[in-house]
Amino acid sequence: MSSNPATPALPELPVLQADCSNCFALCCVALPFAKSNDFAVNKAAGTPCKNLRQDFRCGIHTRLRDKGFQGCTVFDCFGAGQQVSQVTFGGRDWRTHPGTARAMYEVFPVLRQLHELLFYVTEALTLPAAAPLHADLRDAQTETARWTAADADALAALDVDALRRRVNTLLLHASELARAKAPARKKNHRGADLMGARLAGADLRGANLRGAYLIAANLKGADLRLADLIGADFRDADLRGADLRDALFLTQPQLAAARGDAATKIPSTLVRPAHWSA
Repeated sequence: MSSNPATPALPELPVLQADCSNCFALCCVALPFAKSNDFAVNKAAGTPCKNLRQDFRCGIHTRLRDKGFQGCTVFDCFGAGQQVSQVTFGGRDWRTHPGTARAMYEVFPVLRQLHELLFYVTEALTLPAAAPLHADLRDAQTETARWTAADADALAALDVDALRRRVNTLLLHASELARAKAPARKKNHRGADLMGARLAGADLRGANLRGAYLIAANLKGADLRLADLIGADFRDADLRGADLRDALFLTQPQLAAARGDAATKIPSTLVRPAHWSA
């Protein structure tokens, strides 16, 4: 990922937080969902949700959990929705310009992956211990940011999996450097099935929990500082009183999927979910 002096200047980094006011409700249309604990009904990809209004707003936004749409409150596009709507398609919505719909729905998941990668790379660049990798991380940030500004045809043809693999190699190395001196750094639970695990009060500082299934796990009072949490599934996990300050690569959707309280310590860059207990 070495830089090339002949390449164009780095485009401005896109906003990595959802701005629904500038999006054409792409997550409510482009993506499918199945009737489950997360969704009250089935919906096919490319079909507008029955709760979507003509102004691209959700008709039950303040009652999503009560109406059985908990999955909607957990999903986050990392800002890909407004990027597709306002940049890739220049403000042309799929209702007024139905000819854009298919391509718009196709590139939305691609942009979401790119924005998620940018979120992780940007965080890795804040890690002092990862300083030896900062040049390569900046190159990865540059390459990924350029793709977010590409047109729909280029995005549809992008091998996003190959890009993710290259960037993930850097993120893994950054994680190893950041966790090198943490007490639980040798605890490797990458991809582990920890559903319902009893981990209350556990010292998981610096543990590798990448992709771990922590569904309904009891992590009450656990210390997760410097734990690598990329892709960890926290659905219904009990994080009450847990310490997630300085946890690596923790996202807002992961917090939203879990149960926490006022005693749960979270990074200053994230927001305490409204549904957590007081």
